[in-house]
Amino acid sequence: MKKALLLSVVASSMIMAGGDIAPVEPVVETPAPVVSGWEFSGTATVYYQTDDAGISGIANADIFDQEASAADAGIQLRATNTDVFAGIGAGVEVNGLATLGLENWMVSNVMQTTNGNITGGWMSQAYLTYGFGNTSIKAGRQELPKALSPFAFSEDWNVFKNTFDAVLVVNSDLPDTTLVGAWVYGANVNGMHADMAKFGQLNEHDGVFMLTAQNKSIANLTLTGSWYYAPDYAIDDLNILWGDAKYDAGSFNVAIQGGSIMSDAFTNDTTAFGAMVGGSFGMINAHVAYANVNDGDLGMLQLGGTTSALYTETALDQVSPVGNALRSDMDKFVVAANADVLGGNLGGAYAYTDGTPLDTEVNEFNLVYSTNITDSLAGVVAYVYADVDGTAYYEDVNLIRVVAKYNF
Repeated sequence: MKKALLLSVVASSMIMAGGDIAPVEPVVETPAPVVSGWEFSGTATVYYQTDDAGISGIANADIFDQEASAADAGIQLRATNTDVFAGIGAGVEVNGLATLGLENWMVSNVMQTTNGNITGGWMSQAYLTYGFGNTSIKAGRQELPKALSPFAFSEDWNVFKNTFDAVLVVNSDLPDTTLVGAWVYGANVNGMHADMAKFGQLNEHDGVFMLTAQNKSIANLTLTGSWYYAPDYAIDDLNILWGDAKYDAGSFNVAIQGGSIMSDAFTNDTTAFGAMVGGSFGMINAHVAYANVNDGDLGMLQLGGTTSALYTETALDQVSPVGNALRSDMDKFVVAANADVLGGNLGGAYAYTDGTPLDTEVNEFNLVYSTNITDSLAGVVAYVYADVDGTAYYEDVNLIRVVAKYNF
């Protein structure tokens, strides 16, 4: 196992000064400026990743070598308005990626691309909103949350999130219940070196329909059920049924999940089950999780990225073809804990995966430290080691990731 010492991030500050100026008579009153209603914000990101298994660059290179590393510098600008005209709101978000010249001496690859280029941009969100009573409508390019859309959600592990072209309707007329309906017709797909400017149809012109119901009638208990329907997906209709129950009493929590991906177009349906138990023990938060996926042709898919709704997701699932392949037939166990120490949060996890595809066993260790350097600047340093047996991809992985995000 190779060892490495990782670096720091530099913060910046602003100083503002002002004073009072006495008016000269006579005072001429001017109308107060009309508030536009627009809110503006943004995020600047620097992202670096290196490994010795070829995930970030070229296989068999040493960690921190230029050939084994990938990096991106990105900026995201957002503008939202809840009432542009007659109750109609709008939101726009644009992303830009650059390398800062790091490919000339530090890295040989990037985490994400735009139209196949290492420098460029794309519009990640562009939507309209409208609400009446307890119903809201959002139409256009947007993020979808994992809690309400477990098979089509926006991932946050890479430089920028993936997004979806969709129509989303949310209603809360029923007591303690949220009903969500969506038609998802397009998306970009997050992943290592993914082209984020490439938005394609998910199911040609038919799209994918989703209905989710979430209920919180019982104290500390959240029940969520989802149904996806994709007509004529790969010749025949595709149906996904998924349920999730989480009980969170603060110092103790337990959750179960399960469901099935079904279509006559495939030989084997995919069924999966998961469970998780956790709690707080003084300053330490810990949990254990288990997932089982049967021999399904589609596996535990995610329409917009590399991860899944399973409680057992780890860093290797984000970046590695091994993780994605195993989710079609596997048993996976995870033990994880974290604590607020050293001015931030330090977390660790061990995962064991026994997968039938490629007759693979994986022992994975994750170590992550995150901290808020200032109110606006956050940093994350992560180390991943995985011992992979029985696969043609690679035998072991050492991976280091360093991320800094500045919100403004």
